[in-house]
Amino acid sequence: MAERDDPGIIGRRVQLLRTERGLTQRQLAEPAYTPAYVSTLEAGRVRPSEEALRHIAERLGVAYEELATGRPAHLATDLRLRLTDAQRTLATGEAEIATEQYTALLAEAEAHGLEAECAAALLGLGECALDTGDLATARQRFEQSEQRLADAPLPVRVPALRGRAVSHYLAGELRYACYLLESAIDELNRGGLHDPDALLLLYAAVIAPYMDMGAHARAAQAAEFALALAPQVGDPALLARMHRSVARTMIAEGRMAEADASLGKAAELYRQLQIRTELANCHWMRGYLYAQNGDLERAENELREAQAMHSARRAVLYTSQVAVELADVLHRRGKSDEAAALLHGVLGDLSSERGAVHSAGAHRLLGIIAEDSRDTEAAEEHYVRAMSLLERAGAAGDLADLCRLLGDLLRRTGRIDAALDAYRTGLGHRTAPGTTTLGPAPAHPPL
Repeated sequence: MAERDDPGIIGRRVQLLRTERGLTQRQLAEPAYTPAYVSTLEAGRVRPSEEALRHIAERLGVAYEELATGRPAHLATDLRLRLTDAQRTLATGEAEIATEQYTALLAEAEAHGLEAECAAALLGLGECALDTGDLATARQRFEQSEQRLADAPLPVRVPALRGRAVSHYLAGELRYACYLLESAIDELNRGGLHDPDALLLLYAAVIAPYMDMGAHARAAQAAEFALALAPQVGDPALLARMHRSVARTMIAEGRMAEADASLGKAAELYRQLQIRTELANCHWMRGYLYAQNGDLERAENELREAQAMHSARRAVLYTSQVAVELADVLHRRGKSDEAAALLHGVLGDLSSERGAVHSAGAHRLLGIIAEDSRDTEAAEEHYVRAMSLLERAGAAGDLADLCRLLGDLLRRTGRIDAALDAYRTGLGHRTAPGTTTLGPAPAHPPL
């Protein structure tokens, strides 16, 4: 039951409602109480029992909850239903409309002191900001949602924490994203808070930063734990997200058929749920899978579909990230001019604070295209920019590959010492996947 207001506020509320209805204190009190009791109650000098408040609420013709808390009856239920509607609006790709809905719901929840509903609205606003690529706002909203739930158990706070980690990940802060997710996983597992939904959400989220950091063994372990937890989880959207994330580890292990099947499961669930945002991401991941497998025509088709879907939703950051991967496929198909034009068109939407890994990928590819055109000066400039972005993000695997490209370029132009420095930098990042470069691995779940 909702916490009651203090006696003074309740007393003023009773007096206001009584006078509005033209009742005397005697009429309100009878037959169970005295006028003196009502007078004392209205003055705020007595804390009324639940029984007394229920009697007075009935005489005033209002719900007990409204009299005790000032909130209209069923307000929390109504707000939760409207939060679900806003979530559905966001899922169908209308982030701007969903933002308006969540903003109105937040104001209403705050006006009535409904902390859980405030936290849910802030979580929704964070997801909207992620969708539109406003990472600073997303991080702020997720932090505010966590603060509202400060006294709640960790599993309740996990969605907001995961959102905060994803916003750091997209900003290129891979190591910090891993730290946030690993800390929560440890706390859940070591504290005996075995919540399958919360754990699955965290394991699915940590796979991408692990992969970008070159920690393939840890990513594979997280995928293994996620798959083991799946039978205990009933939320189809959460299961679909897990299948999409796990597919990336399968691709890295060369298990292309299994990865394709996993993405097929995810896509089918998202179609049934009408979640267009994640369905676009499934096309994106399928394009990545086909590109890794050398099926470039299918890769191009999938990536163009993902780009069109994200563009229609005005998800600028995701659209730009897909464009970088599409440009790589176009280059490999001999369409270098189209690839370069695509990359120049999206570079303004990517930066060290916003899609750092893909920003580096764009510069890397532009460097390769420049080398093909024998413009070594432009190629070197792009490689150096990409290296700076990857070093800041800590994307070890991509950095090692880039150092090889830069070293080869420097060696061909006669700068042997500089080439050796580049190679050494690359070798320094070729650590064994999943080793102590990340610190201790998260605790195992009690499966």
